[in-house]
Amino acid sequence: MGKTNQLIVKGISISTLKIANENYISLTDIARNKNAEEPKDVVKNWMRSRTTIEFLGLWEQLNNPAFKGVEFDPLLFEAGSNSFTLSPSKWIETTNAKGIISKQGNQGGTFAHQDIAFEFASWVSSSFKLYLIKEFQRLKGDENIRLKLDWNLQRTLSKVNYHIHTDAIKENLIPVKLSKQQISFVYASEADLLNMALFSKTAQQWRTENVKAKGNMRDEASLEQLVVLTNLESMNAMLIKQKLSQSERLVQLNEMAIIQMKSLVNSTAMKKLK
Repeated sequence: MGKTNQLIVKGISISTLKIANENYISLTDIARNKNAEEPKDVVKNWMRSRTTIEFLGLWEQLNNPAFKGVEFDPLLFEAGSNSFTLSPSKWIETTNAKGIISKQGNQGGTFAHQDIAFEFASWVSSSFKLYLIKEFQRLKGDENIRLKLDWNLQRTLSKVNYHIHTDAIKENLIPVKLSKQQISFVYASEADLLNMALFSKTAQQWRTENVKAKGNMRDEASLEQLVVLTNLESMNAMLIKQKLSQSERLVQLNEMAIIQMKSLVNSTAMKKLK
């Protein structure tokens, strides 16, 4: 199994794993923020929810060709009932899931792919999730320096740490309500659908407007925008599961982006992160 690193989030040590270039974060350690004595129970309670099972199932369908969809359906049917219980080990064994793994030994516990770990952290505490994202970004920056990667995460981190000095700048971060024409347009990728919802433009439109920029639009994003983007990705996955059309999803994602950005630019927790 991959190499273990440590994050310190609000005084809690959280283990991370690198497996086949994918990042996994300890759900067991995140759960200590809610219940230091019985973190396993926190994870199990999260996995009792139908919303959680839908999210986990969709993640596996998108990322795991070996996922056992037939075995997944009964779990989804039972999820949310008073008698339903599900442990990480049972989930892995039943569905051949790869988004959640169990690690034995002194540094063992339940680990999950970063997409899933951030979703769990949000369920535990929205403010804790923000601190976790901040520390995770710092860890990724340190890795990039050591490995001398070609792409430059440091530029993103420097943008993440900038201060919002005036109300005018704050207003410029708030996404605009999209026009009927923008909503009806068919976007080639789900990434550009999220770009439209949050940034009101596609990646190609941004590159045309910023020809001298070395990075892309997400490299230049603020911390608030990166946080909202993570939430939009989770929301879009759920909307896809509900079989909503692209235009219907875009309307909901744009409304969600506006509401969350208005909240985050005035958030006391966000100011402490900068």
